[in-house]
Amino acid sequence: MAFAPPTRADADSRLTDAEPAARHGVDDVGRDPGAKSVGRDPATTDVAAIFDEIAPVYDRLCSILSLGLERRWRTAIVETAGIRPGDAAIDVAAGTGKLAAVLADRVGPFGRVVAVDLSPQMVQRGTANTRDLVQLEFMLGDALALPFEDARFDAATIAFGLGTLPDLTAGLRELRRVVRPGGRVVCLEPTMPWPRWRGRIYHRSARRLAPLAVSVAGRREAYRRLARIVQNVPDADTLADLMRAAGLVEVGHRRLGLGAVALHVGTAPKG
Repeated sequence: MAFAPPTRADADSRLTDAEPAARHGVDDVGRDPGAKSVGRDPATTDVAAIFDEIAPVYDRLCSILSLGLERRWRTAIVETAGIRPGDAAIDVAAGTGKLAAVLADRVGPFGRVVAVDLSPQMVQRGTANTRDLVQLEFMLGDALALPFEDARFDAATIAFGLGTLPDLTAGLRELRRVVRPGGRVVCLEPTMPWPRWRGRIYHRSARRLAPLAVSVAGRREAYRRLARIVQNVPDADTLADLMRAAGLVEVGHRRLGLGAVALHVGTAPKG
């Protein structure tokens, strides 16, 4: 779950077409964390560098930004994705892999989950944290150019990651592309609080506490840089429209986190 600060602008043969940069028990990322970054545009490289710097405090930051609700949100995402034992799923902007691990528990040892992130440090930490989940693998990758053929997964998820993309609509199209017909794309993103005091309290609390957490760890400037980048997540209704424009059908959403975040789901069309 690649958390970004809330802003007001706010195992089978089907997966053999891409070789992961980091598998369980293989420390390729640790040996050469920059090896897979060649060819990235400067904006993408900057996002990866920011998340590399924040990686040591990332899980703490996630907990603060969610006001302790992140576990519930991960459960809601997995339930909404509709995956079953033996299925294949991809989690994009996976961070240290907490959401990917819940997906892996759901698909079981005969399923497959791929966790994709731009940050070598996130991939390295996620791999180290989930070595016991043989059905989960981490890889470096760009959300706008996922290294998989069409319709490879039963579901795709992204949580607090759309705001880091230079082209949000293209990212949604890419998620739809790699999901089989009838499979689901699930997004969890911050949104403008609806006109209720609870949502405003959530945003204000998270904004005040998160900078304090990273400041204590000496990473306040990285957090500020990230906050400047993450400005393009629209409100919940607009994001739903963008999902439809990306080719998804049966699009819907519901609010979580006192109305300050929205869980969206869309289905890859059949036929």
